[in-house]
This record gives sequence, C-alpha cells and structure tokens, in this order.
Amino acid sequence: MADGDLSRRRFLRRAALVGAGIAVPLTSGYVGYRLPRDDTASAPTNDELTTPPGVHHFRSRPDLRPPKLTITETDKPPAKPEYLFLSPKAYQDNSPSQPGFMIADRRGRPIWFLPREGHDLVPMDFKRQTYQGEPVLTWWQGRVLAGYGEGVGVIYDSSYQQVAEVRMGNGKKADLHEFLITEDDTALLIGYHATQADLSSIDGPGDGWVYAGIVQEVDIASGEVLFEWDSLDHVAVEETYHELGDRGTEEAPFDYIHLNSIEPTADGGLVLSARNTWALYKISRSTGEVEWRLNGRKSDFDVEELAQFSWQHDARLHSGDRIALFDNSSSPPQGPHSRGLVLKVDYQRRKVSVDQEFVHPARLRADNQGSMQLLEHGGALVGWGSQPYTSEFDSSGEIVLDSQFPEPDQSYRARTFDWTGRPAEKPALAVGPNKAGGRTIYASWNGSTEVEQWRVLAGTSRSSLKPVALARRSGFETAVVVNNDGPYFAVIALDDDGKELAQSDPIKEGEEG
Repeated sequence: MADGDLSRRRFLRRAALVGAGIAVPLTSGYVGYRLPRDDTASAPTNDELTTPPGVHHFRSRPDLRPPKLTITETDKPPAKPEYLFLSPKAYQDNSPSQPGFMIADRRGRPIWFLPREGHDLVPMDFKRQTYQGEPVLTWWQGRVLAGYGEGVGVIYDSSYQQVAEVRMGNGKKADLHEFLITEDDTALLIGYHATQADLSSIDGPGDGWVYAGIVQEVDIASGEVLFEWDSLDHVAVEETYHELGDRGTEEAPFDYIHLNSIEPTADGGLVLSARNTWALYKISRSTGEVEWRLNGRKSDFDVEELAQFSWQHDARLHSGDRIALFDNSSSPPQGPHSRGLVLKVDYQRRKVSVDQEFVHPARLRADNQGSMQLLEHGGALVGWGSQPYTSEFDSSGEIVLDSQFPEPDQSYRARTFDWTGRPAEKPALAVGPNKAGGRTIYASWNGSTEVEQWRVLAGTSRSSLKPVALARRSGFETAVVVNNDGPYFAVIALDDDGKELAQSDPIKEGEEG
C-alpha cells in the first residue's frame, strides 16, 4: 500500500484506536452468525430523557433505537456515493439498540431505519438494486442457524413499501448470504441442503451427512425455478479446508463448501465464492459444469503467494479482468490480518496476481462475514464483518473514512450507494417543554433524502394552524424552539428550494405524532 499524507500512526491517534483492545481482534473466535437476542424490551417514551450510550433516541420516533455510528474522517474527504447501507445486528441480551436495516449519511446520521427484532427476522445483505427498471432496496431476513440461514429475500420501493418477497423453490429455503437481482428481473439465491455423502476421503464415515451448497435462479414475479445447481454434483468433499471434527452426522451435518456469493459473468455463467474450499468456481448455467477453479486445492490458475486467500466472502467481477473479494484469512488464521483484495486475472495464461489490497490501520481480523465494494474512483468500501467497522479507502489504499458500531454490533456486509427516498408515511413530530418559554418541536421523516427544512405550524385547534417557525434540517430529528403554546402543532417538510414535500398530522401537546 502506498504511503499517504496521513500516516497510520496519526490515524490511529485520531481514531482513538491506540491500545491492545482494538489493535487485536475484538472477539477472537466470536460466532457472528449465532441467534440474536429475543428483544422484548419496551421502547423509551418521550418522557425519558436518559439515552443509553451508543444508541439513538428520537422523541418523534420513540419506536426506533438504531445503534450510533462513530465516524472518523481523515484529511482526505470520502468520495461519493452519498450513503452507507448497513444491517446492524445486536447480539447481547442487554443491548438497548435494535437490529435492523439502516441507511446513514457520511456523518453517521441515520436517514432510514427499519427495525427487525426476533429470531425469524435477523437482518442481512442490505443493498440497493434495480428491479423492473427502478431502484429498490433489498435484503434477506429469516432465522440464523449454524452458520447459514433459512428465510426470504425482500424488495422495497423508494417509498419504503414492499414490492415482493422472494423464496427458493423445490423445497429449499433461501440462505442469508446472497440475494442478487439480475438484469432479467430474476433472483440468484443460495441454499444449504442437508444430505448424505461419503466422507471417507476426509477420514469421516462413508454414510455421513453434509450441507450441500444449492444455487437457484428464480423468476421474481412467478416464483418459477429457472436454474438449480447442487455443489455435490460438481465439487468433491475433499476440496474442503474445513476440519470435520465431530460433525458429519444427521444431527450435525458437515458444512464442507459454505457458498457465500454469486456473480453473473458476461457470457452467461456464474462465479461462486466458497468459503470453506478457499476457492472461486465459474459454473455454466446451461450444463452446471465447473469451467474453472481459482485458488483452493484444485486451482486451474497459478495464484501468486500474495494473491492467495482463505475463508473469503463477496467475490465480484470488474473491468480489466479484475476480481474483488473480502479475504478473511481467519478462523483459523491463515494470514496476519483480513483485507479487501483486488486480483488481476490473466485468463489466457491462467495466472493471478494482486492488483490492490486494502488493510485497516488496526490490522483487523474478521473471523466471519465481511464485504468488499470496489468504487468507481478506484478506492473501496470494506465491511469488516464480525468486527464493528466499515472503512472507505482511496485508490492508493489509504483510509479516508472509518465508521464503528458500538460493540458487539456488526453488519454482515456494508455497501455505499446514492439513493432517493420518498416515504409513503407522513412526517412525525413530538412536543416538549422549553426552559426559556414556549415549546420545542421535534420533527423527523424516516427515509426522506430530500427534506432540508422544517416549517412548524401552531394553533389553538387543528383547524387554526399557522406558521410559527422555520429551521434547517439538522439530522434524522430536528429540534425547533417556538415561542408559542399551541397546544396544537404540525410540521411541514420542505426541500432546499422551499417546496412542500409532506405535512404531518396535527397533534396536541402530550400526544404522540
């Protein structure tokens, strides 16, 4: 990585990362896929003034308790896209924050948050995609089991209304690792299927049990399965690097392959990432055959030592014969740290070298999960999986933005996109006292990316409201002091030109809006 104006030592000092508690893995061996807490705690009320550390509290939306993002910026400004897309998961039983899906700006302020609490709603793989020619939000939600999931893919439109719910067919259940919409408005999904297999080649029983990796292409509109691929038909169990241990029984099948990403190719094929074989597989959609293996025990490519990876996630194809992925290299460790990795592939000579790598100054090691998004300017957004960090790097490999959830919150993947949200729901408000007299109005509109100003209305009745204040938006929730006793209030969301976008319902002081 090239040296930059901002040294790693200076960054560490600014980020307050100096110390053994951060410079080493925070949760070595921590199983990030385990079931989340069963959160039945009640939301705080408007009368509660104490905010738990690391958690947002909004008077106008007391039902929302997203974790706070701590942002550390460097001298180099981060590039666009404008928003971070994260799916925080709160695993501690006593955590006051909620798991869910979050769009945040580059200052760490929530733009949109959708809580997802309960064992059947674990949030994963949140991103912007395109469906039927329109930008949409997509994610996976469901139950998390032993390193995999059983659930559904969900599609929301730009007004945050559900468009579709996508399931696997043929008796399979969609896994948490991938929900990818193609240009043909089909969905590519992964499933884990317990089945019997001969494990004698890895010193296991001849009548053992494994999780086969299933890939399906499903027509979103009809649910028809257009393509299905079973790893056991094409990838032998002996390709695994995963230790069998006491697994391989019907009660505890052996996860020999652990598929975790799918990427379409220009010629109609698919590139699959398999964590437990340390390999990428290009497969034919027409025959299902493996056309090549990259890395792993049976690689068809000569992979230079620095380009070799292990326990990887999120492999994506890019122009210039490049492949970007997140190299966990952990659990058990195979290298000094995790990294975002860009490979240069010579398909004719079958050689692979390092094009770029992105390493956190604290040398983070992610035991599981993780993501790597190569950006247009040549930099990257790296999600550190089981670690609570998301980092943006410039094209030279220098970090320009670092965000951190409160421990032990984490996000399976992290993405950055531009987004325009126009919520179907109305703005919300709450009314509180002000020590100097009058009232403080708290205004918010969950998901709006266009509101820049708030106009406050007040009156003695719902039908007699008049403008009493105008204020610039200051975050998810904006507090506006008004010299008026109401007791009825409403707010109007305005764009930067003063155009009215939406108006809240009027409320009387003491009511929730």
